[in-house]
Amino acid sequence: MADSSFDIVSKVERQEVDNALNQAAKEVSQRYDFKGVDASIAWSGEKILMQANSEERVKAILDVFQSKLIKRGISLKALDAGEPQLSGKEYKIFASIEEGISQENAKKVAKIIRDEGPKGVKAQVQGDELRVSSKSRDDLQAVIALLKGQDFDFALQFVNYR
Repeated sequence: MADSSFDIVSKVERQEVDNALNQAAKEVSQRYDFKGVDASIAWSGEKILMQANSEERVKAILDVFQSKLIKRGISLKALDAGEPQLSGKEYKIFASIEEGISQENAKKVAKIIRDEGPKGVKAQVQGDELRVSSKSRDDLQAVIALLKGQDFDFALQFVNYR
C-alpha cells in the first residue's frame, strides 16, 4: 500500500485580503469618528498603508482591518503590522501579509512531528511547505491534531490530504 500524505502550508487568499481591505476602507470612510481626519487604508505596492492624523485613530483603522480579516477567515498571524510612525502631520502604519513557511519554522514543525508525533511519520521540507507522510492515515490525523494544539507564531493550513 502506498503512503498517505498531506502538505502543511502557510498561504493567504489574496482576494479575501483585498475584500477585507475594501470593507475596512468603506467603514473608515463612513464612520463618524473618522470624519474630517483624513483617515485611509489602501494598498501601497505589496504593503498595506493605514494613515490618520493621530496615533489612536491609525490604531483604530488597524483594529477595523483586523476585524474584517477575522470575519473573512484569515488568521491574524499572517498580518505583520508595524508600529505607528509620524510622517509630517500624519501617523502611518505599514502592514504586510506573510506567506510561506520559512526554513527555520519548517524545521521546528518537523522536529515537533519527530519528537511528539506517532512513529513512522516522515516530514520533509519542500521549499516553503512541509510534506508529511505515513503508511497510516490515523497517524496523519494524529499529527494534524498535534499541530493544531501547538501555538506557532505563523498560520498553518493542511492541504492535499491523500
